[in-house]
Formats: sequence, C-alpha cells, structure tokens
Amino acid sequence: MKLVLDNGMEFCGDGFGACETAVGDLVFNTSVVGYQEMLSDPSYAGKIVLMTYPVIGQYGIADEDFESKTIGASGLVVREYCDTPSNFRFTQTLSENMEERRIPGISGLDTRMLTHIIRDNGPVRAAIVPDSFSSDAVRKLLEGGRDDDMGLVRRASCTKRWFSRTPNHAFDVVVLDCGVKHSAIAALNALGCNVTVLPFDSGYDEIMSFHPDGVMISSGPGDAHRMGSIVEVIKTLRGKVPVVGTGLGFELILLGYGEKLEKLRCGEYGGAPVAQASSGRIISVHCNRSFTAGDKLSTPWLEVSYRNVCDKAVVGFECAKEKVSAVQFHPEGGPGSCESDFFEKFIKMMEDVRNA
Repeated sequence: MKLVLDNGMEFCGDGFGACETAVGDLVFNTSVVGYQEMLSDPSYAGKIVLMTYPVIGQYGIADEDFESKTIGASGLVVREYCDTPSNFRFTQTLSENMEERRIPGISGLDTRMLTHIIRDNGPVRAAIVPDSFSSDAVRKLLEGGRDDDMGLVRRASCTKRWFSRTPNHAFDVVVLDCGVKHSAIAALNALGCNVTVLPFDSGYDEIMSFHPDGVMISSGPGDAHRMGSIVEVIKTLRGKVPVVGTGLGFELILLGYGEKLEKLRCGEYGGAPVAQASSGRIISVHCNRSFTAGDKLSTPWLEVSYRNVCDKAVVGFECAKEKVSAVQFHPEGGPGSCESDFFEKFIKMMEDVRNA
C-alpha cells in the first residue's frame, strides 16, 4: 500500500485493515491511546488520521468502546502496527475490525516527517491506495469531489430518532445529532437524564415536541459556517430551554451569537491542556478542532469558561442570561479524561429553570 499526498509525494508502507482506497484530509493526532474511539468518532468523517504515537494496535479492539454506530475516519496512518494485542478486554485486533468496517490502514511510514509536512502546510489532501495504482489514477482520486459539510454531518448523524433511557430519570434531554459520541450520551444517562437523539436536520417544533428539559448540540465533522440551517434552529431554542454544545456544537452556537471563527492552519487533534477561567485550574481534555474563536468574545453577555493553555483561545463559554453553555472539546473523555464539570453544570442549569 502507499500514501499519496496532493503535492505528489508518495510513501510506501505495509497495509493493514481493509484492502480499500481512502481519500480525505490528512490530520495528525497526538494522543497516546484511544485509536478505537477516534476511528469511530463521527467528527473524523472525511479525514485520514495519522497517529504521532509510534506503536498502534497494542491493546486491540473492545466492543464496548465504540463511540458511534457509524464509520468515522476514512483511513489510518501509523509508524508501527501491532497485531498481537495484550488486553483481557479485546475482542478483535485493530486490523480485523478495520477490515470489517472497510477502513484501510498503512504502517511503516515516517510519521514524524508527515507530521512536520502537515504542521508546515496545514491539512493536505491524501489517498491510501494499493501499490498498483498509477499516478494518473491517484490524481483523479485526489481531484474527485469532496463531501460538502452538510453531507459529512448527514453521514455522521442518525436518520431516525432513537432513545437512551435510565431508571428513575430526573430530566429529559434532546440531543441534536451532528455526530454524537456514545460516551456523551452515557455521561447524561449517568446523571439521571433520559436522552432522545434526533437527526441533525430536525426543526424547532420537532425538538420541542419531546418537552425537553434541555437540548444538547453534539460534536461532529465539517465547517460550521456552511450549516446555517442548524444555526437558525439553535437561535430559536435559546432562551426557551437550556442549550449546551460540544465541539461542532460550540462553533454552531457561537455563530448564532454573531461571533467569528477562524480556520486553524493544521487543527488540533488529541490531548490538550485547558484552564478553567473561574478558578485557573488546568485540566487535560481531548480536542478535535479545525477552527478557533480567538482569545476574546465580542458578545457582552457571553462569559469565557475555558481557555486553551497553549494559544489562549476561548474553548468554552457560558451565557447565564439564556442558559447556554458550550465547550470546544470532548468533556466526556473517550479518549481522554473526564475532569471537566461540563455535564454537571448542564444539570444545574436544568434544575435552576425547573425551580425558577
């Protein structure tokens, strides 16, 4: 197998997973663990993920650790692939599962050099193809049509509503599924919430027909600037019911307030330190962001709740006036830590509205 970049560079390696072709934006992830969660994270739809950690596959695949029912990443690039997992929980090797999900992988490449290429030039269009593919055939693949941003969300979202219930629930939450992760729903269930998951294109009336105590806009793939219909729905929900967002949801809510987002040169994928604005406490989170809100917000009633320690960018905000809160990271972990109190604050918002 070989990895071919849109600048003509080719890298030959050993294939694992499915013997398929994959085309997408090549991005690097700095996490040490969590390859299963990343591959099944809908936020990675349309991307080929390069892992900077040198050995991948060493703990295999565990059935209960998948983050979605859908396929996330298009392909996987690693320095060294391990096909002999050591983990009492594993049910398949990484390669076996990728073959089942028709995701190709390639190992034996200089991932450090590839990471530098991405850092210098931003995400590059890349393809994983068999060695037999000619340069012309690869070029046609790379020049082929991309999924539009709404197409990526459509691919990541459910098509029909579904429910995740918990005994003796205290709240009913609707999740607008732009590419929701199972661990986010599990976190809400653990805090006493019955969850109804609706497709991304559900309107205000459909959402409110479930009489939710709160609404969550999930993470997902794509550019929020091209999802105006979702932004408009969010604007109608504000002030009617507590609204929270993660990842893409953060960006969609911010655009609804008239804030600006700028494209990051190479994005931030993997573990990152963020500081809680109120206490200064620094926590470790898992980020998956291609855009930044900068270091300040222009809307006066939005209060910064978290900042990225490295670039001081706003990665969390709250609006007490309209009971809105959002973060540009994965507060549920999976992979990463669960140090954020994001979901607990969501529960507090719903309690405050109920008791008002």
